[in-house]
Amino acid sequence: MKHRGTSLIDLLISMAIVAVLFGGIYLVYFSLVTAITNIGVRTAAASAVQAEIETIRNLPYASVGTVNGIPPGIIPQSQTVSEGSYSFTLTTTMRNIDDPFDGSVTGTVPVDTAPADYKLVEIEATCPLCNNFTSVSVTTTVAPKNLESATQNGSLFVYALDANGNPVADATVQVTNTLVAPSINLIDTTNASGVLQLVGVPTSTQGYQITVTKPGYSTDKTYPYGAPANPNPVKPHATVAAQTVTAITFSIDALSSFTVSASNNRCVPIGGESFSVQGTKLVGTNPDVLKFSTTSFTSATGSFAFPAIEWGTYALLPNDVARDIVGTIPLGPFIIDPSSTAGFRFVMQLAADPSLLVTAVNNASITLTKTGFSQTLTAGHAFVTQDDWSAGQYAAQSGGLNTGPPERITLLVNASGTYNTGTNDWLISNTFDLGGSSSTFYSVSWDPVSQPPGTTIGFQIAANNDNATWNFIGPDGTSGTTFTSAPASLPASLAGNRYFRYKVFLNTADENVAPEINDVTVEFSANCVPPAQALFTNLPQGTYLVDATAENYVEATTAVSVGPGAQAVQIPLTHL
Repeated sequence: MKHRGTSLIDLLISMAIVAVLFGGIYLVYFSLVTAITNIGVRTAAASAVQAEIETIRNLPYASVGTVNGIPPGIIPQSQTVSEGSYSFTLTTTMRNIDDPFDGSVTGTVPVDTAPADYKLVEIEATCPLCNNFTSVSVTTTVAPKNLESATQNGSLFVYALDANGNPVADATVQVTNTLVAPSINLIDTTNASGVLQLVGVPTSTQGYQITVTKPGYSTDKTYPYGAPANPNPVKPHATVAAQTVTAITFSIDALSSFTVSASNNRCVPIGGESFSVQGTKLVGTNPDVLKFSTTSFTSATGSFAFPAIEWGTYALLPNDVARDIVGTIPLGPFIIDPSSTAGFRFVMQLAADPSLLVTAVNNASITLTKTGFSQTLTAGHAFVTQDDWSAGQYAAQSGGLNTGPPERITLLVNASGTYNTGTNDWLISNTFDLGGSSSTFYSVSWDPVSQPPGTTIGFQIAANNDNATWNFIGPDGTSGTTFTSAPASLPASLAGNRYFRYKVFLNTADENVAPEINDVTVEFSANCVPPAQALFTNLPQGTYLVDATAENYVEATTAVSVGPGAQAVQIPLTHL
């Protein structure tokens, strides 16, 4: 008779089954223990809340209120109590209720001159030291034994609205007043309609300081008259008069994140740049006091982040006189929407003043003229220029070129003191990085354009996004042609590429003369080229005529005076 033992696999399966069974039993046991514990904690919390309610119900009606609250009374707004082995925090909220049964303080007929008809009491118990505890709350009302009588108190209605004028529910409202006795320091929340109605409020002239906010939202508040920093506030502390309603509206909305960057027109960051940010919202007038105004510096990476900023319109200004503003992305003034992520870029270069920054529309042709001066630039276009190839400042060459000194590209002189004929010598530039792939290549040009008879110059351009694949093309989009006259328009197929190189060909049919290149310029637009703007630099001082033309727009002309330093002008263009 053969006996068969238990295999290792059978043993492992058995152990797994046992582990699952015991694990399930443990989870059920743990859940039961937790449930029983929670029942005990919640029972104790309910008992603590009920005891506080009984205390309130046994108080004289005039004492039913919170310390520093509205209505005023002897119950703390927050207190710690013990029930059994548990410690609870009781938060008490009380409000005077204006019941419309006998008219209301906001009604027309009849107007309730004693609007505090009864008091609404809410007590919430939390257990800071308990695990997985859900707060317990009870709401009740307390009414006076006798008939109500006319009051000399007033009412304070606080409205919270968002940026679009919609109500903000559950906004936190803090009301303080140290000018009344007892003093008031009340924290409450708006209802579903974005309103907090406080009835039976002690009268006070400019005594009620109100602050409205919400987690993740901006803050709006009142300010005292006569403060040195803000003597004439737009929204002063509230006044409450007898048998009247004081209504104040506050605007709050979700905060946004905002990053300010500084770079050149090829996205190379500029660190340590000082800039100022100013909002347009005022908290005071005569003199104007801005709600938001600050000065900051870009980091080593050329940026500065505001992680929580209020929606609104902002003006951003650079503070570095050593640099000119080539433009901004986007155009100012800058608008931040609620609950958004926004970015603003200063595009800068070393100052070459006097300078004039002209803003029109993108691709507008802008001509600046005065006696003895005329220059035309295209808004939203930038240039890359190379004028020095010495010390190997190129990627490759055929070997038959002289790259300086002096700073130029020409053919090498051979041993007989002449130039080799019939050779098509070439040079490939280093890579130029435009900073992003949102690019358009407009033209390539070089100086001098006119070359000696018997010599030729040709250019090709290659562009890519991997900085590795270089397919040089000419005007027909293939490698079989070259650009031979400047400026030469570049093929549209080059657009959308971040990196580019040029390849220049030089040859001569006359051994006594050679072509020569002093500089090469490529015109482009890309991620960090400011749209609709053009910067004129090194200008003679004086009065200029600025003319702007653009397709589908009416031509516009204006005069501008250029003095020392940097100036800016905007030319509005009208659609045809």
